[in-house]
Amino acid sequence: MSEMGSCLPHLSPQLLLSLLGWSLSCCPFLGAAVSPSSGPRVRPSYSFGRTFLGLDKCNACIGTSICKKFFKEEIRFDSWLSSNLKLPPNYLSCYSGNYSDDSKSWRPVEISRLTTKYQHDQSDKRICTSLIHTKSCSIERALWKTERFQKWLKAKRLTPDLVQGLHTPMLRCPSQRLLDRIVRRYAEVPDAGSIFMDHFTDRDKLRLLYTLSVNAHPIMLQIFPGAEGWPFPKYLGSCGRLIVTTSTRPLKAFYGTTPEVAADLALQLLAILESMANNDLSYFFYFTHVDTGTFGVFSDGHLFIRDASTLGVIDKQEGSQWMDGQEEEKDIFSCLVTNCQSVVPSCNSIKHTQSLSMVCAELLSKLLKRTFLSPVQKKIDEALNICADSSLTNEEIVLAAQELVGVLKPLRTCDSHFTYRYPDCKYSVNP
Repeated sequence: MSEMGSCLPHLSPQLLLSLLGWSLSCCPFLGAAVSPSSGPRVRPSYSFGRTFLGLDKCNACIGTSICKKFFKEEIRFDSWLSSNLKLPPNYLSCYSGNYSDDSKSWRPVEISRLTTKYQHDQSDKRICTSLIHTKSCSIERALWKTERFQKWLKAKRLTPDLVQGLHTPMLRCPSQRLLDRIVRRYAEVPDAGSIFMDHFTDRDKLRLLYTLSVNAHPIMLQIFPGAEGWPFPKYLGSCGRLIVTTSTRPLKAFYGTTPEVAADLALQLLAILESMANNDLSYFFYFTHVDTGTFGVFSDGHLFIRDASTLGVIDKQEGSQWMDGQEEEKDIFSCLVTNCQSVVPSCNSIKHTQSLSMVCAELLSKLLKRTFLSPVQKKIDEALNICADSSLTNEEIVLAAQELVGVLKPLRTCDSHFTYRYPDCKYSVNP
């Protein structure tokens, strides 16, 4: 879901103005979110279509847990201050919106697809042509008949053999403990809590398999929730092929910011990478790719992982139940959004510092570029050059990151601008 990193493509000023009513909160910090109740309530000129939401493709979809809010107008794509606004164009992969529990107070949210509409359409065509040998078909019926899903229908527990060959990074090195966590915390079914799939209907199984095959981002948010301290935005639910999450501002928006903010964000970034490599649950998280949309910042200044689609997981406690070198059977679920012939790295080839080098090279180098006075900037650049060099040993890269932290910590200020840690920072040894 690298497309999620950038909610909007390059649009002309005229088109941007025409979409202004709903597009601003997709880059949430461009200004205060306009409350839909802050003006005279105008009945909209649009209604949600099954095709736009992707409900016509269910149960080859994510779920339906938040559909009622769409239809009750408690999730809205725009400020509702105009009577001419229609549904936003379906070629985007990320939309802005407002969310309410009482139709009075509103908060900004992001409404996203697992991948672009074009890729979804190409995937659907591939399913029909390869399984049914027609240009169009019932996607659900076609997938239902596959050998893999027939195994899922009979299964009482989600086991490594049921997900082998799926190309989402999260499942490249699956352990039984990780798969049990997916089933136990899967938010699109009622009565979650058991590691067994007895409470799953057949359609629930197809939705989970489809989501894991296309993009595990929503699953990652569900099984490692921010409420428990994990650095992810809150998963609010899904409707068809759209998911709704709390809104963040992309890290790219902070390039060229003040030295204090840059130092704070850089330290948060490095702290997140450390926690994802070393945590109480003994899961090692690593990125296969990062870009300017991978991380986001909430309104209180707190930095989170905005796009978990390129995040892999290795269970340090159990290890992977899928052995390196073991032949994988590939099927249509292996190729929904990727090239079936693409080569994926083995679990044993993942360096401990892979994510650290990527972040130093692709993000910190831009965030901290020409931000500080000469002596400090020189130390930062030297540390970044070493940290970004993936050919170096883990020890060399880690030492460079530690040196970077040492340079940045004194530059971090404690004031009310950083509301996520203020006023606590006044009483902390490490503000």
